[in-house]
Amino acid sequence: MPRSAPVRLKIPKLGVDAPFIDLKIGPSGALDPPPADNTNLVGWQASGISPGERGTSIIAGHLDTATGPAVFARLNELEAGDTFEVTRADGTTAAFLIDSVEDFHKDDFPDQRVYGDTPDALVRLITCAGTYDRKAKDYTENLVVFAQLDPTG
Repeated sequence: MPRSAPVRLKIPKLGVDAPFIDLKIGPSGALDPPPADNTNLVGWQASGISPGERGTSIIAGHLDTATGPAVFARLNELEAGDTFEVTRADGTTAAFLIDSVEDFHKDDFPDQRVYGDTPDALVRLITCAGTYDRKAKDYTENLVVFAQLDPTG
């Protein structure tokens, strides 16, 4: 599919229907998270690959915020074979098939596997996981959903 900004993420199994916001890479080299004041908001790496385009597109959402569960609170319920859709600004919809759902400790995050270049149209849904570290004010792990453009979708 040609480049087109994502507009909505729909994950029927989880009841997710969320708008997108553009995210950028911050000074630390990591993707800035979506703002925490809207719990039903996902973000994408706007300088990177758009969902449906060849390459790896990154979509991030909060597990929770100070006010309660957020858009990706139930992301760990997804399984290989489940699907989700991204509605795009050009009016098209990109359907994705989930390959795997995996947790990674933040100190041992497989950057190349998650973010690496590919000739295929892939998406990574990313949120926090593990134990909340009150001292660091962050979770100890990340949950990553690995998905590919659904050839039948």
